[in-house]
Amino acid sequence: MKTIDQLLAEGVAGKRVFVRADLNVPLDGTTITDDGRIRAVVPTVAALAEAGARVVVASHLGRPKGAPDPAFSLAPAAARLGELLGADVAFATDTVGESARATVAGLTDGQVAVLENLRFNPGETSKDDAERDAFADELAALADLYVGDGFGAVHRKHASVWDLPGKLPHAAGYLIATEVEVLRKLTEDVQRPYTVVLGGAKVSDKLGVIDHLLQKADRILIGGGMAYTFLKTQGHEVGISLLQEDQVGACETYLRQARERGVELVLPVDVLVAPEFPDLKTKAPANPAVVAADAIPADQEGLDIGPKTRELFASKIADSATVFWNGPMGVFEHPDFAEGTQAVAQALVDSPAFSVVGGGDSAAAVRILGFDEKAFGHISTGGGASLEYLEGKTLPGLAALED
Repeated sequence: MKTIDQLLAEGVAGKRVFVRADLNVPLDGTTITDDGRIRAVVPTVAALAEAGARVVVASHLGRPKGAPDPAFSLAPAAARLGELLGADVAFATDTVGESARATVAGLTDGQVAVLENLRFNPGETSKDDAERDAFADELAALADLYVGDGFGAVHRKHASVWDLPGKLPHAAGYLIATEVEVLRKLTEDVQRPYTVVLGGAKVSDKLGVIDHLLQKADRILIGGGMAYTFLKTQGHEVGISLLQEDQVGACETYLRQARERGVELVLPVDVLVAPEFPDLKTKAPANPAVVAADAIPADQEGLDIGPKTRELFASKIADSATVFWNGPMGVFEHPDFAEGTQAVAQALVDSPAFSVVGGGDSAAAVRILGFDEKAFGHISTGGGASLEYLEGKTLPGLAALED
């Protein structure tokens, strides 16, 4: 895989460089609530601009239906990128139309432009190869070189991720190079004990990665909404907690495989419950109660791991050499149910282990809860991409960057 440093050494001055970034940031109206993914691409964009390239940044945001939708405009992200670069960033109000062509044509050496949301064009995500390839041709006409740096999208076989690199000389940006280097430390030469902390809502979202990690990890800690399906599998009452009845069989298999392989699979011993899901807008007190994990009342919902589980999980993390964490332990957006996620993050900070926060809600939680990002070994920008890499899958966006 060619690196951006190699590309820079060959010279990019005066050339139009298409950077496929991941600017898919959370928005409250037009206000960015977490700019981590924008900050992650700044080193690549800045290096190209300083070398005299005419930088064309493109990304998706959200899931528009293949047509323009103001709610998913990249305008706020373009403005924030300009602030972080300390330079004006031009913004094209379409993807490959008149505005995009004029905006790119107007760039001078060292200037940066951002195209409107790629998913406003149906060709970006089309499953029809011809339609996707045609859109990639239009994007290729805007550039001379391609740099892939949107790690959060590399598991998608989309036009700007899969088809476009094959039409232009290409290289991997700094972010993708870092992400791949880190993930190799979790799959190839792993320092042990290797602890994996999994949370989030659904077991079904993590089936592949649990299956794969049972062959790699020394211990797996299960929290979040997915824990209740495991508890149900053990015959416990889970009340009105999030439950995937159709995954009970899979959980039985994983519990058995963990015993057979000597992998420590750790479930909550206590949980925080409330009679209903909390109001995340008003943050009104939910009056939670702590109950044993095998004694959840039938009319209560588990919404976070309890204090004994926090201590248990922290002790398992403390003596680890490598820790991968993906998924919050509870409804961290509400103060009554944030302590479980906070405890796991603090345990990673306190541990001497090489710690990787696997993107998505976990990365958002680290920032929302006020942790110093530098206290972790690495915070990934791609939750889904990280998980698929750990499953051993071939990621289209990485395969496309191979020489």
